[in-house]
Amino acid sequence: MTTTDRAPARGPFDLWAPKPSRVRLALGPADATEVVGMTRGDDGWWTPVEPVPAGGDVDYGYLVDDSDTVLPDPRARRQPQGVHERSRTYDPASYTWGDGAWTGRQLAGSVVYELHVGTFTPEGTLDAAAGKLEHLRDIGVDLVELLPVNGFNGTHNWGYDGVLWHTVAEQYGGPAAYQRFVDACHQAGLGVVQDVVYNHLGPSGNYLPVFGPYLTSGRNTWGDSVNLDGEGSAEVRRYILDNVRMWLHDYHVDALRLDAVHALEDTSAVHLLEEMAVEVAALSAHLRRPLTLIAESDLNDPKLVTPREAGGYGLDAQWSDDFHHAVHVALTRETTGYYADFEPLSALAKVCEKGFFHDGTWSSFRESDHGVPVDTEHMPTWRLVVANQNHDQIGNRAVGDRIAEVLDDDQLACAALLTLAGPFTPMLFQGEEWAASTPFQFFTSHPEPELGKATAEGRISEFAKMGWDPSVVPDPQDPETFRRSKLDWTELSGGRHAVLLDVYRQLARLRRTVPALTDPAFTSVSCTADEGSRVFTMERAGTLMAINFGDAPADLTVDPDLAVLFATPTGAELLPGGALSLPPHVGVLLG
Repeated sequence: MTTTDRAPARGPFDLWAPKPSRVRLALGPADATEVVGMTRGDDGWWTPVEPVPAGGDVDYGYLVDDSDTVLPDPRARRQPQGVHERSRTYDPASYTWGDGAWTGRQLAGSVVYELHVGTFTPEGTLDAAAGKLEHLRDIGVDLVELLPVNGFNGTHNWGYDGVLWHTVAEQYGGPAAYQRFVDACHQAGLGVVQDVVYNHLGPSGNYLPVFGPYLTSGRNTWGDSVNLDGEGSAEVRRYILDNVRMWLHDYHVDALRLDAVHALEDTSAVHLLEEMAVEVAALSAHLRRPLTLIAESDLNDPKLVTPREAGGYGLDAQWSDDFHHAVHVALTRETTGYYADFEPLSALAKVCEKGFFHDGTWSSFRESDHGVPVDTEHMPTWRLVVANQNHDQIGNRAVGDRIAEVLDDDQLACAALLTLAGPFTPMLFQGEEWAASTPFQFFTSHPEPELGKATAEGRISEFAKMGWDPSVVPDPQDPETFRRSKLDWTELSGGRHAVLLDVYRQLARLRRTVPALTDPAFTSVSCTADEGSRVFTMERAGTLMAINFGDAPADLTVDPDLAVLFATPTGAELLPGGALSLPPHVGVLLG
């Protein structure tokens, strides 16, 4: 099904449920329920047998077959009492937007900032997050990326256990607060990226299989796979594509980050991702503002972001974890697990010049060849989104520790320099800009004791291959694990926190004023890596980045016409004639 043959608009209480032989609509709260019969069409959609007024806030759900348990609507916009309870109607058109002057924000040249609503502020709400937008503007952020916000069971969660994809969690303020947040971002000149999960559903509150063939018998890392190419898959795909449209149209979101697309099993003639790209491009043309699709993929395959005209899926960008791994190893010397292949400093040089380190090379962690080369002659560098820290690379460590715990101020500034002055689209993770002392740990709040126990045990087994000590892994179910992960905004004004914040502000100004830092040409990037001295350089469009990853001073000879645009806190000495002296762990940008 394509944009042109989308089914007609359905009524607010219509339901796709080809599995049951009987469905009834339950209207009103539990103590005053009205039951309305429903009739099934040949297409598996059920419609109330009589007109049902839909004005105002209406609680409702469905009685399936002979069950007396009211189930929530798979397309519910609100779940005020939790994912197991009745849905509540919400009309997104009831909100009066103030972003009429907003024309969008393209990904090219932008800085992305990733945050988790529940831990970004003490309050953990969308309205509270909106109060921090001036801080984000101050460090040069263009796009604010929210970890998943849809409904999940419990009081707090990373967001990747969502089960009702069309909702916004009440813990964060619900859909009205979400609209206020997007509106505030746009009025502050910031775009919004929403992280969405279409590859699995959470373990509690997923009633989709009761209604129809939403899932298949196969499993991925996180749960049952979504049915994208089997019987009934056309409506399942429509369910996902309508969700994409909801965020971009109803909630004015500017971009979607698509979680772990390598787990989307689809043998259809047109892959779901390509179909998504087609529909989003059409919507972008209609709305007359950029709409961006960013894939998280473990495949290192540029087909995802190759234009459809050239045989690709036509997505706009994808994450490159290879950049993170190369930077992390260069700074920390940690080489366990998947970090092992990135031990030579030349790995960082290759990533910066070629986009991927594993581009068909042997991956010792996967025990197989991995990746596909990037067409560096034609692909722009901004199509790769990179980070020196993100929710996965911090939160999936044994204790959720940030690199600020083991690196000095110069090293942290070097990480920022590589990310913000490197060739790719930079993404920052909440708090990194001030070397936040708070960890970001994996936390859950499953009400079911057996599910909580299984989650905790699963975390420990995941860390075995990384060689981390299972005895130090925090219990995800312990409420303190969640509380520890909340940012401490009182840190910004003093000590190393203020030093690092100034680093990010300096680099933000340079990105705005030095065209070379947003040059999208791979062909302009030339790197060197001296394994002995551990000095790394990157020449790019008339600028030179030089970083001393070593523990001893290093001397370089550079173009005498260059001047220091930026130096990490300890500073470096550039003498007349081009003699550059780099203390240990110091990095500079010359231009």
